[in-house]
Amino acid sequence: MNGRRATSGGAAGPGRRTPLIITEILSYRLHSVANAISRSAALRYKREFDVSLGEWRTIALLGAEAPLTLNRLARRAALDKAQMSRMVAKLVERGLVQRESGVARTTQLSLTRRGASAYQGLIEAANERNDAFLACLTPQEQEVLDSALTKLAVIARALEGAEER
Repeated sequence: MNGRRATSGGAAGPGRRTPLIITEILSYRLHSVANAISRSAALRYKREFDVSLGEWRTIALLGAEAPLTLNRLARRAALDKAQMSRMVAKLVERGLVQRESGVARTTQLSLTRRGASAYQGLIEAANERNDAFLACLTPQEQEVLDSALTKLAVIARALEGAEER
């Protein structure tokens, strides 16, 4: 990443920085990398497990934290409730997710035995992919990346909150 380049005048004015082009903006670069990672994951998960990327994320969240309500699952997956409801309906129909009555008329979602088996294969594949991505980084670079992503997430949430107000 080139970062912002200082200028001595011109369109940006004295002491101001030249605006970055879109391909140099951090959010664009992160989004591009995340999309490439997601596209390759989607292809593998569809080929090996016959699930979409959204279905994989739903199965993975339920495999790690079940039972969850639809609302909580949607929040954890960063989807709106309607999208998650459609995803869950497909997974219930396929016998991977089950609905059970919870307290105060809530519905608890969890994996079926078949869903838990799919989760094991999917999480192993996801960990293999994770290891492959991290293999190109030194241990120090991995630590720096982890720290940077943590800091960026904090700032992103703060900016999101400020924009919502």
